[in-house]
Amino acid sequence: MTMHDVPQIPGYGIQIERLKERVAFWRGDVLLAETNRAVAMYETRQQPVIYIPKSDMRVELSPPTELQTFCPFRGTATYFDLILPDERVPQAAWSYEEALAESRDIRGHIALLPTTFDRMDLGENRLRDVQSGNMVGPLVDWLMREASGEATPEDFTVALAERMRSAGIPVSRLSVLVWSLHPQIAGKHFIWEQDDGLTTFAPTYEVHDNPAFQNSPLRHVSNGLGGVRQRLTDNVAPDRYPIMRDLREKGATDYVAMPMPFSDGRRNVLTLTSDAPDGFSTAHLGLIYECASVIGRYYEVFVQRENAQALLETYVGKRSGARVLGGEIRRGDGDEIDAAIMFCDLRGSTRLEEEMPRAAYLALLNRFFETVSNAVETNDGEVLKFIGDAVLAVFPAGSDPAAAKRAALQASIEIVQTLTEPEDAQPCDCAIGLSYGRVTYGNIGSRERLDFTVIGRAANVAARLGDAGKKLGHRIVVSEDIKPACNSVVALGDLSLHNVSRPVTSYALTGPACRARA
Repeated sequence: MTMHDVPQIPGYGIQIERLKERVAFWRGDVLLAETNRAVAMYETRQQPVIYIPKSDMRVELSPPTELQTFCPFRGTATYFDLILPDERVPQAAWSYEEALAESRDIRGHIALLPTTFDRMDLGENRLRDVQSGNMVGPLVDWLMREASGEATPEDFTVALAERMRSAGIPVSRLSVLVWSLHPQIAGKHFIWEQDDGLTTFAPTYEVHDNPAFQNSPLRHVSNGLGGVRQRLTDNVAPDRYPIMRDLREKGATDYVAMPMPFSDGRRNVLTLTSDAPDGFSTAHLGLIYECASVIGRYYEVFVQRENAQALLETYVGKRSGARVLGGEIRRGDGDEIDAAIMFCDLRGSTRLEEEMPRAAYLALLNRFFETVSNAVETNDGEVLKFIGDAVLAVFPAGSDPAAAKRAALQASIEIVQTLTEPEDAQPCDCAIGLSYGRVTYGNIGSRERLDFTVIGRAANVAARLGDAGKKLGHRIVVSEDIKPACNSVVALGDLSLHNVSRPVTSYALTGPACRARA
């Protein structure tokens, strides 16, 4: 079936009719407007709206306010206050100063919010009943029955574009910009093009300062300034944004960008481009406009899951985050595992905090955490938590305990080398304790507040070995279980550690990088 074989979409329409008799609006004893030239706009599933020529307003209008709203059939609405003898009624009237072709008969007209007037005199005029319309067809059917089966937002975007075309909507390019809650990524931008398929971008937060975004419909809509519609075959209207010129050069004939809000108020953006000779009809955009909230909910579900994964990975680590998303969310959920445990503490942090400016100290602390995290993750470990100015990390053994021990030791050496010999930053020192053993890896805490962590003797020993290293002047101190992974150590004997019931046979790594500063 070709695009021209698809029947016209039923169900949504706009009609504007001239009212033959006098119309007047009152607020108390104040006559707001009186005219013999009013028009009534009838739109599917909407109450009729009466538009009055601006010259027939009987009260003063304020300059345009900052509020704007968008309709794909009428354009962008500008709002005005009514200035009355004894009061000012905020944003009580609106006008489509540059009404689109479908609504050209309301250009230069004003409409009043129903709460603005308490009496309307229609004279002999009679308004028609609300048109019910009927939103049916392939797109609605798919959204209601099949769309939930799309596994990813990428799959959903491609299927959405294809279903729109099946419904007779001549879309040649579709884009969706959704904002996210991610520490590094501002959101996702999905762009489907008829000839090139789907491209996905994940812009960082610097996108807000990028000139291409600053001067785009995406920013306009995201900032709540209304939508954008431009027929690209109209050579009279200037291009409002550079993308209009680019799309016209590629043969596009019509462009629309509309808000796609999420339930939390975030304004996302849906854009559609057509290369059909007549662009989009009112019925086309009516169908999309009515389906936009449903389409938005699908993207919200995708984004919420990605946000949850990103936030869990950020705050509890990738492995722990995956387990929580996998359903391990109850107190007591967890496993007993064999693992190498690292406890890395910033040395001299109290003194540094007192001596350094707060901003400089925070920058140093962040560099310390980033250095430790990078080394742990590079060596297949996971940072479980930041404890003040210390880091607790785990290296699960799985079926290869020796590999876990080597990985923990290698990460420790990399941390010491990076922190003590920085290329372009102030050096800082650390104390690391390493131990190995069986720990419980899972949820502990109260009913209201859980922590995904490791508990067990190995975790306690690692922390206390780090403390011992501070006192004895060694940067990396390990238990006897870790010693086989080490190349060069010095025996520290059996150390009595705080809150550890039995002395722990301990060793310190040797070498220039592993001796603490005096």
